[in-house]
Amino acid sequence: MKDVGSVLDLPLRPTTGDSSWFTEARFGMFIHWGLYALPARHEWVKHYERLSNDDYQKYFEHFDPDLYNPEIWADAAAEAGMKYFVITTKHHDGFCLWDTELTDYKITNTPYGKDAIAPMVRAFESRGLETGFYHSLIDWHHPHFRVDEMHPLRDHPDRKKLNESRIPARYTEYLHGQVRELLTRYPKLRLIFFDFSYPSTPGKLNAQGEPWEGKGHLDWGSEELVRMIRQLNPQILLDDRLDLPGQADAWDYMTPEQYQPDGWKTVEGQRVVWEACQTFSGSWGYYRDEETWKSVKQLLLMLIDTVAKGGNLLLNVGPTGRGEFDERALDRLKGMGEWMKRHNRSIYGCTMAPFEAPQDCRYTYNPKTNRLYLHVLSWPTGALRLQGLNDRFEYAQLLNDASEVRFVVGGEHEEFTGITLKLPVKSPNVSIPVIEIYLKPA
Repeated sequence: MKDVGSVLDLPLRPTTGDSSWFTEARFGMFIHWGLYALPARHEWVKHYERLSNDDYQKYFEHFDPDLYNPEIWADAAAEAGMKYFVITTKHHDGFCLWDTELTDYKITNTPYGKDAIAPMVRAFESRGLETGFYHSLIDWHHPHFRVDEMHPLRDHPDRKKLNESRIPARYTEYLHGQVRELLTRYPKLRLIFFDFSYPSTPGKLNAQGEPWEGKGHLDWGSEELVRMIRQLNPQILLDDRLDLPGQADAWDYMTPEQYQPDGWKTVEGQRVVWEACQTFSGSWGYYRDEETWKSVKQLLLMLIDTVAKGGNLLLNVGPTGRGEFDERALDRLKGMGEWMKRHNRSIYGCTMAPFEAPQDCRYTYNPKTNRLYLHVLSWPTGALRLQGLNDRFEYAQLLNDASEVRFVVGGEHEEFTGITLKLPVKSPNVSIPVIEIYLKPA
């Protein structure tokens, strides 16, 4: 981890939207759901297999999630200790999960025939979770979205001819119209996670030796889009994928994907609000045969590590084509919920601590309660030594059962000048033990 002292000395980049609830919540659920649940072999299946709209149409014609019950989804998220959720209103394939007025390519025209977003928002909000929308900037179905290097038809022999009739401005208008529609229908929306920009790079060539074509802020009309969003909902949070890194109000938080940063994310000498978006396995959408699923302990380590570095964790679920959470996801959510039930004080409202944690440990710190949380990743034998706390240390207890952890100043058997915690030989029967340390005022 980056040096704690030097990182915390950096100023925190202000956000245009309201990030106060976000940094309190710390733990959210990502949901990737759409037509790609039917092929069940990755949400990018249309891209990877170079499927045309006609090839992909069979999934639209057979999408009927008859077991979809957002109340069950919301219960699973709440019981896992999550405080917000982010749903894919539209992914890259262009399919819309709400009854939009701007396209026929929507869930209400499938055999299911009903809007999925409205009941989902009601269910999650009734359990106290805040709502966020993921909305793809990309749309492989739209007739005016130019075929580029990310498009399923990128290798089509008539690619140039296909693009002759495509008018980019019409797609930009459509993108803005759908965002306006969502913001108008859901005025309490807390965040929008746009995904993603991939600008053309001068000198970069594709497989055919031609200029590599991507899309960035000019294609999305990002500046105008941001102005509209800020006017409709001044408090909303925006992610950092609109390709406007230097525009102060164009993004509020960073979104490292599928990796854990080595410390608090920084930009131009400022700490930023950030969120790690991660999966249970190697796919975002439902993938029947994917087997690289992380254990409950791995997922908890990821959550703790993220908060210890000043960030949020957005953990993804890919529901099945019948509208249920994968049983493997439910198993992990249940396990995380068991731990969060007794240890959520070490997560909610916490951030990077102003102290260096011992080896094989992570600190989180709640500045409002002035409590320090020591997550013990590898249980030691009998004692754990803490540096830099002598003048601040008041009391310690195991968080799972509030049993006292006794301590001495100095070492019991060899020279040491810090605090020595006297631990039971046997680790508490929890996935990751946490010691809650009450600090004296600085």
